[in-house]
Amino acid sequence: MEQSSIFTVPATVEDINSTQIIDGQMAKHLGIEMTEIGNDYMVAKMPVDHRTIQRIGIMHGGASLALAETVGSIAASYCIDADNFFIVGQEINANHIRPVTEGFVYAKATPLHLGKSSHVWDIKITNEQGKLVCVSRFTVAVLKKRT
Repeated sequence: MEQSSIFTVPATVEDINSTQIIDGQMAKHLGIEMTEIGNDYMVAKMPVDHRTIQRIGIMHGGASLALAETVGSIAASYCIDADNFFIVGQEINANHIRPVTEGFVYAKATPLHLGKSSHVWDIKITNEQGKLVCVSRFTVAVLKKRT
């Protein structure tokens, strides 16, 4: 039996990469790209390169948080009625598990709670070998647009 999607608006990787990750914004600058959309998750990747490392040559913790917030925000925005509501980040935390010095990292966002006024997302970042790099919990507020 096929699971129905949590996303209220049909989304494709190509659409998100061309309309949500745009020039002049952090996600584009860091090289973040959406790579996969499932019924209840989204995955984005980010390169570990000169834009995302810290002075000792490992991925910067702030870059992990930027990746987590990007994939979580995009996923959350596809779970609401965007004509009447919008989302904003409210809280994010992270535990950094292992360093990464090169290649790509992948962030998978899955919801822990999808409420009327808030969402809580679990985001796991892994390296190219599938090893856990960072775990993050991201909370968004769902706000009504003013008319």
